[in-house]
Amino acid sequence: MKSFDETHIEKLLNAKHEALLHVYTLGRFNITLDHQEISDNWGRDKAIQLFQFFVISRNRMALHKEVIIDRLWEEKGTDQHFKVALHEIKKILEPKGSSKTTAKYIQRQGSSYKLNMENIWLDSQVFKSLVELANNVIGQADELAILAYQEAVRLYQGIFLPNRIYEDWTSSERDHLQLLALNAYVSLSELLLQEQANESIRLTEEALNIDPTWEEAYRIQMKAHMANGNRPQAMRCFDKCKQVLDKEFGIEPLPATSLLYKRIKTT
Repeated sequence: MKSFDETHIEKLLNAKHEALLHVYTLGRFNITLDHQEISDNWGRDKAIQLFQFFVISRNRMALHKEVIIDRLWEEKGTDQHFKVALHEIKKILEPKGSSKTTAKYIQRQGSSYKLNMENIWLDSQVFKSLVELANNVIGQADELAILAYQEAVRLYQGIFLPNRIYEDWTSSERDHLQLLALNAYVSLSELLLQEQANESIRLTEEALNIDPTWEEAYRIQMKAHMANGNRPQAMRCFDKCKQVLDKEFGIEPLPATSLLYKRIKTT
């Protein structure tokens, strides 16, 4: 009989097949509706911005349209901009609905709005859930943690909404997801260290591509090279770590990293 956690992983993965609307935000922005890509149907960038803002604020209470306008467009936004953008979202997501019908994906409460996630599959949300699940079971059910981390890093195709990297309203979500990705890559690489050293090295490289100063990734990489019997490469990892930290912050590696290097050097 399957445990709750195994079932939960399957549920997270199978939810994609049940949802009509799929939203991709990691490494790209793309939407498919009933298996048809609709990303090229947007006429105005403000409509895309509004939908992306709804995605970011999906777990909050419904926000008043004036609050949305202020956070999204500041002094450049108007009530008319909001109305036109909202109309376009509904036209794209519900092309067969009339203007009088209740919107399926955007919930309205008076002058407040939020995204209805009931029929939406969102890659960043599933990614978060998988990392959270893995973090909760690591050390107790490592096989489950490995499975969850592997599915999470598969989903992480790059930074959140790369077409909005200069927008303040996206920065908090982007930073949070990036930290989760770093955690997933490093934790998975450590779990696979003994039996799959090469995969551990690959995963730490992915982490260092996100943040070249992530010292824990260097330590795991050094251990993985030693597991492969490659002592010179393990020592080069330390040299690279030391150079990067000095260049970026003007600091030395942590004692744990230096101690590992000394052990490798004298092995």
